[in-house]
Amino acid sequence: MGRSELDIKKILSRIPKFSEELGLDLRRPEDRFKWFLASILFAKRISAEIAKRTFLMFVAEGLTSPEAIIKAGWDFLVKVLDAGGYVRYDFSTASNLLATMRKLKREYGDLEKLHEVARDPRDLERRLMEFRGVGPVCVNIFLRELRGIWSKAKPKPSKIALKVAELIGLKDVEPYESALVRIYLEYCKKKRCELCPVRKHCRKFEGASRPCFKSID
Repeated sequence: MGRSELDIKKILSRIPKFSEELGLDLRRPEDRFKWFLASILFAKRISAEIAKRTFLMFVAEGLTSPEAIIKAGWDFLVKVLDAGGYVRYDFSTASNLLATMRKLKREYGDLEKLHEVARDPRDLERRLMEFRGVGPVCVNIFLRELRGIWSKAKPKPSKIALKVAELIGLKDVEPYESALVRIYLEYCKKKRCELCPVRKHCRKFEGASRPCFKSID
């Protein structure tokens, strides 16, 4: 491994994961459920800041378990989503959350049981995508931060992570996927290349405020 790649990994390792930024410890089952909830919010075409704020509203209201979300009901969920700024998808997300929590309770009891009964990584992803409103993007967000915690959490890296890794010459993508996605969202997509922490390693960086590549999400 060259010095350049070591430098890149050192920089990426200092970038917090989204779950860490939310104060979650994914070694704890209750925080894994909270991360599942957060992943559903992050997966929509809405800003990360709005998704974070909305998740924190759920925490403030005590909506951090399937039972609490079901008990809250549709009207209150919409109210919380709106308070967080999640207005574009408030109605559909409230409906999806209720359907997901009811299915989770009915068929598995909890997320830990779902992981236990899944035959392999692909079966785990299939079972997650059977929940209403949970698609490939949500599953990738959820599982990429559970690598090394859940034995069957082995999602294929997202296109965004692979593209950023290619630009900076990083071959070992999986351990740094969350950081690579953050690089894209916070620097590449916003044309803030001159502020990017890995700009010196980017083969397309020219010292100007311009996108490294076109939006691919």
